[in-house]
This record gives sequence, structure tokens and C-alpha cells, in this order.
Amino acid sequence: MPKVGIIYNDIKPVAGRVAIELKDKLTAAGWDVSITSSIGGILGYSNPESPVCHTPIDGLTPPGFDSEMKFAIVLGGDGTVLAASRQVAPCGIPILAVNTGHMGFLTETYLNQLPQAIDQAIAGEYEIEERAMLTVKVLRGESVLWEALCLNEMVLHREPLTSMCHFEIAVGRHAPVDIAADGVIVSTPTGSTAYSLSAGGPVVTPGVPALQLVPICPHSLASRALVFPDTEPVNIYPVNIPRLVMVVDGNGGCYIFPEDRVYLERSPYSVKFIRLQPPEFFRILREKLGWGLPHIAKPTSVELP
Repeated sequence: MPKVGIIYNDIKPVAGRVAIELKDKLTAAGWDVSITSSIGGILGYSNPESPVCHTPIDGLTPPGFDSEMKFAIVLGGDGTVLAASRQVAPCGIPILAVNTGHMGFLTETYLNQLPQAIDQAIAGEYEIEERAMLTVKVLRGESVLWEALCLNEMVLHREPLTSMCHFEIAVGRHAPVDIAADGVIVSTPTGSTAYSLSAGGPVVTPGVPALQLVPICPHSLASRALVFPDTEPVNIYPVNIPRLVMVVDGNGGCYIFPEDRVYLERSPYSVKFIRLQPPEFFRILREKLGWGLPHIAKPTSVELP
């Protein structure tokens, strides 16, 4: 019996309703269906009294989800896709992301196209697009205090109010650099269209094996976004006292103290997205962000040369 998974955003009633309907339909068609909420992929939020809320990377995989599963259907917006990616990437399960949210930058299809999308996925008429992920760890000495998979970005900043932070950052074997800024972002190519873009970083197409380091509001004209090979690990040493806060994929994270070190490297896991049509990144940029569209409206009533 073929296996399929369903991951849905339980905060959105429509996603929960569609998840149940899909489960019944696929079960009747002879599929072994496992269903779970995307809340299982949420990293959890720390607080000053409990500064580390740690779930190991492999501990986020839901019951019934394994490498034998043909694919998983994800119902939600980009936040749901980010959470689901942490749940299924260690098992290598491809995901078909269905947008029930707003932007839906990472999703492949919409609810009104769901029946056709499911039929196409069941028939195996799709391509797989792999997206690189980061492994983010917080170390104190050689002890791992916290770890997570990251599809978009890791952000390190001061809390509760934005103010100047100081970092010593080492990329690979290169000499460490000092950066003074409101915070720093380390982003994957997928994350280059998220927070990194808003902070002035470049757009990096998904197939480029690169990471980028982006200072947030740097206190120097010389501090700009840096793009470097994803074979280079990154070590970040916070200089601030008493603590900073780290956020991964806009979700959860932990507090970082002066004796801690944030370590990032390309993860051995990747997210496998089901693409029902050949991946066309520039089309998504145009549809979602308006990239490359004419900046002057051309009236249709005027014949242009």
C-alpha cells in the first residue's frame, strides 16, 4: 500500500477541513495516509528563565513519516512550509505545497487547483527541485546547547529593543571580521527573497551553491552583504552583554550569551519540492515580487514604436 503524508496549519480552519477531506479521499483510493499538524515543526520560543528550548533535528519527524513515503501534501502558507520542511527533510520526503495563506512564495499550487495537482502527483508527473538547508547550532565549548534545520535564514539580534550589536564572524578559514550592526542574517538562496532581501541583500537563484551574510542596518559604509560558497562554515561570536536572541526561519530560537558560539554549515539534508511544471524562478519573482515588470505603464490605446 503506497504511503502519503498530510501536514496542515491547524490555525487555519480551511486547511484543517481540506486535510480531513484529502485523508478520506486518499484512504478510499487505497493509500496509507499519515496526517499531522505543522505545529510539530515549530522550534519553540525561549524566554530569559528558560533560554534554551531544544528539540534535536531528528526529533521533529512526525509518527508514520519515513523514507518509504512517496510524498507529503502541505496545506498552509510559507510559514507552514518552513515548519514542514524541518519535519520531513531528514527522511527525504518530497512535499507538494498548497497555498492557503497569503504570499505563498514557497508553495506550488492553490486550493482551487488541488484536485488536478493531487492527480498529477499520484501519477508521478512532476519534477523534484531540491533546496539547500542550513544546520544551525549553538555551542558552549564543545557542548551543543541547541540545533535546528533552517531553510530561509538565521537572524541574530538584541532583544527587546533594536540597538547596536557587535559580532566577531569567521567564514571558513578566513580571518575573523568585526561587524557592528543591529543584527546579522545568514541566508540560503531560498532565504535570499525573505528577510535578507528586505535588509538589502541580493537575490540568489536556488541552484547557486552559496550562502550570504547580511548585516542589518550596519554602522559602517563598508559593511555590505557578502556572498560566499556554501562549503564554508560560519562561526559567530557575540560580543554583547548580557545576551542576544537568535531566530531561525522567523520561527523560534534561543538566547545567545557571550560565552556561546553560533555555528552554521550547509546541512546534509535538503528540502525536496514537487514541481508540477518545470521550475521557473524568474516567473515566481515576477508573480510574487513584481521583479522585471515595466516600471512605466504603457497605455494600450497608443501605438508604440
